[in-house]
Amino acid sequence: MLKVIILVLFAGVVVSLFSGLAFLFKDTERPESRRTLHALGVRITLAIALLATIAYGLYTGELGVGAKAPWHARMHGTESTD
Repeated sequence: MLKVIILVLFAGVVVSLFSGLAFLFKDTERPESRRTLHALGVRITLAIALLATIAYGLYTGELGVGAKAPWHARMHGTESTD
C-alpha cells in the first residue's frame, strides 16, 4: 500500500511540474496570472509529502534498501539457476 501511495505522489509531482510549465508559457502576456505560482506550491507540497512517506516507510521497515533488489543476487553470485 505504501508503494502505491509513493507512486501516486510521484505522479502528482510530475503532473504539477508539467502543468506549471504549461502555465508559464500560456500566461506570458498576463503578468497578473498566478497559476504558475500555485502549480509550484502544489509541487512543493506533494514533494514534501513524498519525502515524508519515503522516510516513514524506511523508519517502519516497510521500505528497505539493499538485499531485495533484483540485481543484488547477480552482483553477489547468489543467483538461483533453475
